[in-house]
Amino acid sequence: MSRYRSIVGAVLAAAGLVVATSHAALGTTATSGTAAPSAAVAAATAGCGKTPTLRNGTYTIQSGGKSRSFILRVPDGYDANRQYRLIFAFHWRGGTMNDVASGGTSGTPWSYYGLQQLSNNSAILVSPQGIGNGWANSGGEDVRFVDDMIARIESDLCVDTTQRFATGFSYGGGMSFSLACSRANVFRAVAVFSGAQLSGCDGGTQPIAYMGLHGITDNVLGISQGRALRDRFVRNNGCTAQNPPEPAQGSRTHITTTYSGCRSGYPVVWAAFDNGHMPGPIDGSTGESGITTWTKGEVWRFFSQFASGPEPSPSPTPSPSANPGTTGPIRGVGSGRCVDVTGVSQANGAQAQIWDCNGQSNQQWTATAAGELRVYGGKCLDVSGGGTADGSIVIIWDCNGQNNQKWRFNSDGSLTALGANKCLDVPNQSTANGAKLQIWSCSGGSNQRWTRT
Repeated sequence: MSRYRSIVGAVLAAAGLVVATSHAALGTTATSGTAAPSAAVAAATAGCGKTPTLRNGTYTIQSGGKSRSFILRVPDGYDANRQYRLIFAFHWRGGTMNDVASGGTSGTPWSYYGLQQLSNNSAILVSPQGIGNGWANSGGEDVRFVDDMIARIESDLCVDTTQRFATGFSYGGGMSFSLACSRANVFRAVAVFSGAQLSGCDGGTQPIAYMGLHGITDNVLGISQGRALRDRFVRNNGCTAQNPPEPAQGSRTHITTTYSGCRSGYPVVWAAFDNGHMPGPIDGSTGESGITTWTKGEVWRFFSQFASGPEPSPSPTPSPSANPGTTGPIRGVGSGRCVDVTGVSQANGAQAQIWDCNGQSNQQWTATAAGELRVYGGKCLDVSGGGTADGSIVIIWDCNGQNNQKWRFNSDGSLTALGANKCLDVPNQSTANGAKLQIWSCSGGSNQRWTRT
């Protein structure tokens, strides 16, 4: 654990800079093609059933025009027909992906904050490398990096898309919190060791299972900062507000509290301990050890409680502004262009796209009491073939009352396809005329937000 102690002085010196420079809100940088389905059974990723090319080791990918690296740990005896958990473990300020993957001086018992050993080959583990050994997440580039890692890993390995998790210490905790804010529909749960809002919080209104661990005498990122992160998800998850007990100074113990009243499937857990800025405290001691710490067991119990399969739906709140009978254009927030039927076609199967708003009949959408979006009077915005998978195309078809023709406007500007519980999406955040529309797991990006004009 000496590796962790060696960074405390650096963190103290840099903490003011980190807090001052990394609070900038993330851009709406969701990349279509990376998010997990919400409120759906575990989906088989593209890597399921195929011989993998990824093995244990270090990989470099391009993300946002930069070369980014991560260390991958694939379970022993990997079975391409089994869907595995996917766990991201983020390093602290001044740390590296190697520190997390190796477990430092504590070795394998502390690899990936102890989760390699405790997961017992039930999880694919990822240790990413931050730019400048930190997670400033400028312009959302680190969240985009996570999106790109997920896309790369899941194209090759078999992942349970309802079992993605993130954890990290200090700056890595801030990065995990940032993912809880912006990717609540991608990750099932996060665990934040001694964190603060250091990597931004784009969105931050959706529920996600949340665990916070923090020392009461932390003089780098004070415990009040950790409580503030926790309290955001106490609110989002509908938990009963409380002041959970914390150990007395000098007791050298910890107290773990599970909040009551939380929405089913979205627990909040708070673990406070009598010690400082560290991820591996030991009860009865001022020291820390990745071998004997209690924190790794608490985090593993928190993550492993979630069963594979359907998740609770964190759907956005329906908007009161989408009144039946309203007719007019639907404009994309990210593109400024309108939902349009290609070529002014009235044929079944004509694709929906975005195009410069022009007031023509192929851009006039009428919301009905049945949840339809009608164009030309008798054609409905339709998810082709009743598809529920990410990337299912959106077309027009004769109105038939089926769920793949029902839509809901939400208070955050998203437009949900009710049959799939996914959002109307412009692929790859395109703003170009003619970009064809699809459905995708809701991410909160500007390419999934719409206004009635």
